[in-house]
Amino acid sequence: MKEYLVLFLKGLGMGIANIIPGVSGGTIALITGIFERMIDALKSFDGVAIKLFFTGKWKAFAGHTDLYFLLAVFSGAALAIVLLARVFGYLFDQYPVYIWSFFFGLILASVYFVGKTVEKWRFTVYLFFIIGTAIALIFTFLTPATENSNFWYLMLCGVVAVCSMILPGLSGSFVLILMGNYQLVAIDAINDRNLAVLIPVFIGVVLGLVSFSHLLSWVFKRFRDQTIAALTGFILGSLGIIWPWKNPITQTFGNKVKEVGYDYFLPHLNIEFVVALIIMILGVLAIWWLESSANMLDKPKPDQ
Repeated sequence: MKEYLVLFLKGLGMGIANIIPGVSGGTIALITGIFERMIDALKSFDGVAIKLFFTGKWKAFAGHTDLYFLLAVFSGAALAIVLLARVFGYLFDQYPVYIWSFFFGLILASVYFVGKTVEKWRFTVYLFFIIGTAIALIFTFLTPATENSNFWYLMLCGVVAVCSMILPGLSGSFVLILMGNYQLVAIDAINDRNLAVLIPVFIGVVLGLVSFSHLLSWVFKRFRDQTIAALTGFILGSLGIIWPWKNPITQTFGNKVKEVGYDYFLPHLNIEFVVALIIMILGVLAIWWLESSANMLDKPKPDQ
């Protein structure tokens, strides 16, 4: 029960991260050490899992898919989204600089704590770190495309959106905005129950989730240092979105206003800057505490 409670709390952290515009729950999964296990669990939904499910072998199905792990993590994430979305919405409206400062410190510290899990830094590892950073920065400053309802493009939207939700440093909804289909997929199609749009997106989500989790698991096991370096780069590159001093550039989608970019500026040296800096340090300390707590939980207990 203690293990599943810890997993539930990590899921809460993932859910909170998904509420933050431009932040991925995968970042928290990577920081808290459950990222690789989550990928392996997702990729286990294969032909064997389907056979076990439909033949009523529930215990074997749960063991094969690491089902209790997934339920603990994703129930925590779902609860955080349901309970805290309105709270964070209020905080972002009233104290945007302070909230962004906390998460900036959190993500900044994550770069160090995730990067230090690389066993040996060498040329290829540094190269993947640079590539990961560059990709995340490109996503930060891209201009949104125009809407496209082509069947294959909708499938691609599903694939890319679900992959970005898994990857640390990338936000699925932000990627849909960049691809020009946020309103079509996330608002119009859902409100109108437009199956002509939802079906190809769903196909893309399923294909993307299964294939990408297999690919990421394979790459993680064979090129662990390079993969962690690339993911660390994703996290570092996402700092552009989290920079506290910025004015949002918004676009209206139906009755919903979404941020499609930011106009960045340097902070003024005033009391707000001092408070923001203190809060940023608290964000760094929060990750340090999270890392220390995780290490204590994972430390084997001496024989009684």
